[in-house]
Amino acid sequence: MTNRRDMLAAGLAGAGAAIATGASAQAPAAATINWRMTSSYPKALDAVYGAGEIFIKALADMSGGRIQLQHFASGEVVPGLQALDAVQNGTVECCDTASFYYVGKDPSFAFGAAMPFGLNTRQQNAWFFQGGGLALFNELLAQYNVIGLPIGNTNAQMAGWFRKEIKSIDDLKGLKMRIGGLAGQVIAKLGAVPQQIAAGDIYPALERGTIDAAEWVGPYDDEKLGFSRVAPYYYYPGWWEGASAILLMINRDKWNQLSATDKALFVAAAHQANALTIAKYDDVNPGAIKRLIASGTQLRAFSPEIMDACAKAATELYEEIGAKNPMFKKLHDHMMAYRNEQLLWQQVAEFNYDAYQIRSRNRR
Repeated sequence: MTNRRDMLAAGLAGAGAAIATGASAQAPAAATINWRMTSSYPKALDAVYGAGEIFIKALADMSGGRIQLQHFASGEVVPGLQALDAVQNGTVECCDTASFYYVGKDPSFAFGAAMPFGLNTRQQNAWFFQGGGLALFNELLAQYNVIGLPIGNTNAQMAGWFRKEIKSIDDLKGLKMRIGGLAGQVIAKLGAVPQQIAAGDIYPALERGTIDAAEWVGPYDDEKLGFSRVAPYYYYPGWWEGASAILLMINRDKWNQLSATDKALFVAAAHQANALTIAKYDDVNPGAIKRLIASGTQLRAFSPEIMDACAKAATELYEEIGAKNPMFKKLHDHMMAYRNEQLLWQQVAEFNYDAYQIRSRNRR
């Protein structure tokens, strides 16, 4: 009996080993992934830089710690405005950035971040994820050996900080302004002088008078950068960024090496970061704008005359670029048609509900 029991135990152990070996052969252990991710933003800006942090944590949690990304702030690996180049050439595997920083390579890069008089945040998300906009934009990114996934949005931005009041179009002539993306080319049509300056260099340039005005994001981020101490007038709306997507760019060769499961984890983590970053900005901006006003900031709205002139200049610019750049025209026509359909609907319920709430909030 003892021998028979020993033989049975040995047989079961052998069978278990065989099953385990077979299972292992069919489903090998998923690979550990350790990537580097450079940012276009400084760590001090916890909302915009934080989008990358949320994404990294979500990806680690979803993978059980198997996928780890090391996050580097602007300047730690490469300057913030060179993040795309670092991903493209394989210096790092991925980055978090705003794609309009690279309109010098191709104006079409603006469509992955913000277009003057383009989409608001909800419209942009709908265009990216339901309207085919992200797939279309990735046709452009494929030419640079990267793929893009939105991981956040700043929502509608302010028009920025000015050392003097802007009462008419004439006040824009000769104005030196830090402004990103295609918006700089729009205001150049009106006589302004656009400057592309990374976040950490804006304050000293404004303080020294090297520039006369600067836009960044909105109350929460702008308060952290201290612009109110050197420029008293805070203008709105930021017509060039009715929404501004924060984009994860991944080296396409590295992306193609991922399993289908890991690609799905990256996409799911990106969606989580996108939703939470949008909520973060909506949560923190109300308190920040109140603090700025209490400290002496003077809010100013661009006049209808200025808005109309800027919109006209933007339309002219798009026609000029589109006539020479087929990819730009393809993206522009697609996005603007989508925007017009969205506005048709949103003016019915969304706009009227919000307008009523805003008018009546102080009467309740």
